[in-house]
Amino acid sequence: MNSMPSDSASMSFVDRVVVPGDHVLDLTGMANQTIKLGAGLRQDGDAISVMKAGKLRISKPNKYWVESSHKRYVPCVEDTVLGIVVDSKFDNFLVDIKAPMLGLLPVLAFEGGTRRNIPKFEIGTLLYVRVVKANNTMNPELSCMDETGKAAEFGPLKDGYMFETSTGLARMLLSSPPCPILEALGKSLSYEIAIGLNGRVWVNAASPSTVILVSNAIMNSEFLSAAQQKIMVEKLMKRLQ
Repeated sequence: MNSMPSDSASMSFVDRVVVPGDHVLDLTGMANQTIKLGAGLRQDGDAISVMKAGKLRISKPNKYWVESSHKRYVPCVEDTVLGIVVDSKFDNFLVDIKAPMLGLLPVLAFEGGTRRNIPKFEIGTLLYVRVVKANNTMNPELSCMDETGKAAEFGPLKDGYMFETSTGLARMLLSSPPCPILEALGKSLSYEIAIGLNGRVWVNAASPSTVILVSNAIMNSEFLSAAQQKIMVEKLMKRLQ
């Protein structure tokens, strides 16, 4: 098992391949900082260790996760995902989020939600939701509100086209600074997009041809370099003209 790196040395693990058992972060010198752990990491005392192979990623200020290109999604608290309503019960909507178990979306987990204004969703409705509770033994709990109780961008996604990707590509699309493929597409096209960390992407635009172009460009971008992604978009734009 690897020895514990210091806080500064741990940054050398970022964007590098890590394997189970690696210790990538020492919390002893970070008492005044809030650290958020995503998929593939766990806390062992003052150490953050790796549970699955992949690349260690970080988003500011201090959220760490291990990025792996898998079709299967493991829910983590604060993940934003795209879910499909598969059933409704008295207290919850049952939502498919590509996880081992269905997500539970309480009927009151909406801005201003009360028993008098419970939303009605048909089976198959696509929702943009936030994971608020997750563990290995229970159905993940979802919400259509941000941390302040506002709807923000969460809720049903109407029209448009939804397709599935690997979870690794989804995280790449949500990376900061902006992913090259989305940056290149945004300079030439007007469209809406919602990206779920569970490997689902929704695209909507005024023109069906734009939806098709954006969707195909994203699906073909996973194993391309930043330069190759930009070249691909340039070629696609020429075909569109």
